[in-house]
This record gives sequence, structure tokens and C-alpha cells, in this order.
Amino acid sequence: EHHLRLARLLFDTMPARDAASYNILLTALAARGRVAEALELFDEMPEPSVRSWTALVAGFAQSGRPADALRVFRDMEGAGVAPNEVTVVAVLAACADVGDLDLGRKVHGYAKRQGYSRNVLVCNAAIDMYVKCGCVDAARGVFDAMDGRTVVSWSAMICGHAMHGEGDKALELFAAMRRRGMLPNGVTFVGLLHACSHMGLVDEGRAFFESMEKDHGIAPEIEHCGCMVDLLSRAGHLQEALEFINGMPVEPNSVVWGALLGGARLHRNVEVGEEATRRLAVLDPGNDGYYVVLSNIYAAAGRWEDVARVRRAMKLRGVKKTTGWSAISVGGTVHEFAAGDCAHPQAAAICETLDGLLEEARRRGYAPDTSVVLLDMDDGEKERVLARHSEKLAVAFGLMATPPGTTLRVMKNLRVCSDCHAAMKLISEITRREIVVRDRNRFHCFKNGICSCRDYW
Repeated sequence: EHHLRLARLLFDTMPARDAASYNILLTALAARGRVAEALELFDEMPEPSVRSWTALVAGFAQSGRPADALRVFRDMEGAGVAPNEVTVVAVLAACADVGDLDLGRKVHGYAKRQGYSRNVLVCNAAIDMYVKCGCVDAARGVFDAMDGRTVVSWSAMICGHAMHGEGDKALELFAAMRRRGMLPNGVTFVGLLHACSHMGLVDEGRAFFESMEKDHGIAPEIEHCGCMVDLLSRAGHLQEALEFINGMPVEPNSVVWGALLGGARLHRNVEVGEEATRRLAVLDPGNDGYYVVLSNIYAAAGRWEDVARVRRAMKLRGVKKTTGWSAISVGGTVHEFAAGDCAHPQAAAICETLDGLLEEARRRGYAPDTSVVLLDMDDGEKERVLARHSEKLAVAFGLMATPPGTTLRVMKNLRVCSDCHAAMKLISEITRREIVVRDRNRFHCFKNGICSCRDYW
């Protein structure tokens, strides 16, 4: 901030300002997320060049303001300014962050027509965009067509397969990478450990973790340790996971303890769940998710007094439950839904469509999992709450608003609950649609009644 203030002072005292000086300051402001100041400075420019526009787009994308980056890009298109390779990389990164597959495809198509697909940075950005927008096959197509793959390219694709539950492909790709003589980096091993975690490959995960430092001189960082705890916890090795945490070379953070808590929930281990929550209450006191998971563990054990105690503790600490939302893009417009949402103009039709789907799902064996609703109400009321979860509403709208056979892609800010997971499998079978849900942990690809996670998530 001090250097930025000095730069601004120097800029303001310049008797004559050229495009380069404007672009330097624009880049600095945008990269720090100073949206209003950056736009005000941009508007002062007599003739903004493609570099000026790109400074804004790239700066906003890098500072965690992808929506602002895309707004500027659309203004850039409206002004008739053709994007360059740097612009393309920034826009693809922003599309990846917000899950805008339609725009991402359009920009990638433009890049190919301009000959930018020979640029490794453009290809890497396209791989990342397709992976994060739920199109792992398209990402693999970009990867396979590349000439000069770097370790970033290989690692991005390995991580992509892992995120989509294709752990076997991630491991096969790593083997191919080593045959080509390409040395892995830390990100490569994050992808490999994720792949092992999502497939329950405990021995393979242990071997990769040991190999990092022993064979490649890569010291484990907090993310690698978090992956190992996740791997062990998911597989039910909770005591080993706890011992691993206590022996970590770096101080465990909330991600590490959160992974242990997730394993405790999966295996209904109250004692480990309580220990993880105690640690998390210190490391990340404002996060409601941990309290909710502990409540789930207590509820699964029938300890309703403890469920009530956790709720009182949340209220006392001022912790508020995060509102769940799901978003789906149709025709270039993003439609967002909250649980129980009736605000959408087509809410009545959406609910009618959803009720019909759930009725058919019941005939095929679906039974609402009321244990995930922690409110004090009878089972009938709980079923009505479950029937209006945000991802169900988003999918029902997508089915109404798109032609038969169209793949539906939904983004969700929280973890998919077990009830929605079971319902989505049957809805994919009933409608003969592929439904891709990106939650905060991974991708779930529902097709023909089966999920890519193999019900291990």
C-alpha cells in the first residue's frame, strides 16, 4: 500500500502522462482490487489501448474479482478492442473462477482462430477453465493437442482428473509424465494425493507422500498434509490421521482439522469429531460449517441434547449459518437459487417440475434422508425442506430451460448433502441427462443413475 501511494503521488505530479504510466498504475490498482479507483483512472485515459483494457481485466482476475474482470472484458468487446493473448489468459481464469463455461468456450474459440493455441499459457488457462467448469473431457482435448507441455500443463490435467473423480486417469497421466522425463512439482503431488483420496487408495497415497521428499526433494507443505489427512480420514483410519496431524512438520491449519472432522462425520466418530471441532473453534471461530458437521455427527448418534448444545454455542458465539446457494447458467444468464427460494419468476413451475421428479424418484427407490435436516420438526416438514434444497431447484430449472439431452452444470457454495446426492442420481436416470455439480470440495458427475464419485465423497 505504501508503494502504491508513492506511485500515485508520482503519477499525479507528472507534467505529462503517457500510455505506459497510465498502464503501470492501472495494473497496480486493479491487482489490489481497487475497482473504483482503477475504473476512474481508466476513464481519464484519452485513448485506452488493448494493454490498458488488459491491465484492468488481468488485475481484477488476479485480485479475486472475476466478475469485475468479466464486466470489463464485455465493455472491451463493446468498444471493438480485440483481445490479445494476455487478455485471453486473464479472461479464461476469470471464467474458471465463476464457472462461466459459455464465455470460456467463446474466448477459447477466439484464441484458436487467432493462432493463440500455440501459446502454452493460453492452453494451460483453457485446461484450468474447462476443468473448473465441469468439462474435463474438453480440458483433456486441449492437453492432448498441446505441443510444448510444461509441468504446469501436466499438473493441471492431473488435478483436473482428480477433481472429477477420475483418479485412475490421474495416476495413468502421472506415469506418462514420468516416462516423458518430466519432473513433478508440488502441485503435481497435490493432484495425485487428491486422486488417491477420492478413490480410497491409502497405500498408494502413503507411497506418493513419502516419494515427494525422498525421490524428488519436494518438502511437504500444508496442502499435501491436508490431502493425507483427508485420505486417511475418508478411509476410516481416523487414529492414524490424528497421529499424522500431531507429527506434521508444519503447524496444522483449519483445512487439516476440517479434513479430520469430515472423516469423523463419514464414520460417525463422536470423539474425533469433538476433538477436531475444539481445534477448529480456535483456528476458525466464525465458520459455521464445523458446528453443523458436529451437529450431524451428534444427530447420527441420536444425541439430540448435544445437537441443541451446539446450536446454543453457535448463537452465543454469534456464528451464523452460511446460506446455501446453487447457480446454473442458461443462455448466457446465471440463475442463482437459495434453499426454499420462491423469488425466481418461474418459481411455481420449477417447484411443480421438481415435485414430479421426486415423486418418480420415490417410485424408483428414493427415500428422503431427513437426518441431514437439523431443525426441530417432524419428518414430513423435514421432507418439505429437503425438496427445496438449492441444487434441486437449479436442476429443475435447467431441465425446464434447456433442450432434451443438454448437460446441466450447477455450481454450489457448500458440500452436496447425502439426500441431494441420492436424488440427483435418480433424476439423471429419469431424465436421461448428465448433471454436473461442482460443490466446494469436488465435482459430481451424475449420469444414468450413477455418480462419478462412486458414492465415496
